[in-house]
Amino acid sequence: MHPLLASHWWDVDLWYAVPLIIVISLVYAATRHEAMEPLLRHAARVGGWIVGLMAAVFAVLWLIELFV
Repeated sequence: MHPLLASHWWDVDLWYAVPLIIVISLVYAATRHEAMEPLLRHAARVGGWIVGLMAAVFAVLWLIELFV
């Protein structure tokens, strides 16, 4: 079994990514907007893109690991 799946959810180092994603998306959105509502909407959209990109990279690396 994959070590990431075998460990407990609180032991996974991916939890370090959560505050980084939040901070990066908020700072990036703050460079584009000053009002709070558009800033939060843009930050949520950017955070979704970051999570999606991380999931895609994880899937590609996992598939490489399976077949190589």
